[in-house]
This record gives sequence, C-alpha cells and structure tokens, in this order.
Amino acid sequence: MSSSTPPGYGSPQEPYGQYPQGAGLPGWLAQTPPGGQPAPGTRVLAAPLDRFLARLIDVAVLLVPLVIVNLIAPSLYLYYVLAAVVMVGYEAAMLLTQHGQTVGKKAMRLRVVSAAHGGRPTDNELWTRAGVYGGPVLVPFVGGLFSLVNCLSLLWDKPLQQCFHDKAAKTLVVKEG
Repeated sequence: MSSSTPPGYGSPQEPYGQYPQGAGLPGWLAQTPPGGQPAPGTRVLAAPLDRFLARLIDVAVLLVPLVIVNLIAPSLYLYYVLAAVVMVGYEAAMLLTQHGQTVGKKAMRLRVVSAAHGGRPTDNELWTRAGVYGGPVLVPFVGGLFSLVNCLSLLWDKPLQQCFHDKAAKTLVVKEG
C-alpha cells in the first residue's frame, strides 16, 4: 500500500478497469463465497440485507437532527429543504471524512469504493452520491417515492447491485473481510 493511500483503502489487486471474462465484476472484487463472509483481506459486494441494516442505523442517527428540524421549521417546505440539507450533509461529511463509511456502514463493515478501481472515490463522486441519495427529499411525497425506489433498485441491478445514487457516482458498496 502506498503512503498516499488512506487507511482502510487497500490497493487494487488487478490493474484498473479490468473485469474477469463473463463475470461482469471488476477484477479487484472477489466472488462472494458460499458462506457469505469474505476471506480476510478481500472485498465482496455488500449483501442487500447488510446495506439495509446499515441504512437503518444511519436513519436512527439522523432521527434526532430531523426531529429538531421539524420543531424549528416554520413551514413544511422549509422542513423539506432543511431535511435534505441534513441528509446530504451527513452522508457527504461521513463518506468524505471516514474513508467511505457512515456510522451504519462502519457497524456493518461496509465501505463505499470507486467502481473503477476499488479505491477511494473522488470527493466529487462522494458529493454526487450524497446529493442523489438525499436531494430528492426536497420534493415532498414524490421525493420520498423516488428515495424508496432508489434504495430498492439494488435488488434488481445485476451484477453490481448499485442503487441510483451508486450509479450516478460510479461507486459500489463492498463488505470487507
């Protein structure tokens, strides 16, 4: 690992952008073993249940700030604006300062990585991911529906299991061994 690589972000195993024949997975990403747990030092795609549990933990973390926003917002529209700011701010701040992890991702041993090389995504990619995840909250009701479809989209996206916010930012969520 080079000195410029942040802690927790190992170097890719294969050259950037190389995918194994027919697998549709990046070369740096290991196949998920039958037991579901990656071997030590390897990365596999995060299971949907692990991602759901990580997001549930993050929602619990955001509950207090969102309740406070609800109490201080003089109008419903201002509530949605402030809620979007809180959600995007939390997601971006955590991913940018905690090596691609939120509180929930840390608890579940998940990490957001670049789909191209498995290393740290650029700051712009992380801001894009946070914006596409939390930004739709600005639009009452329709934004909530989009957010639901966004988070569920990993269930039908094959083989990389990316949500819309992952696709927009060119990122993957991996479980580390």
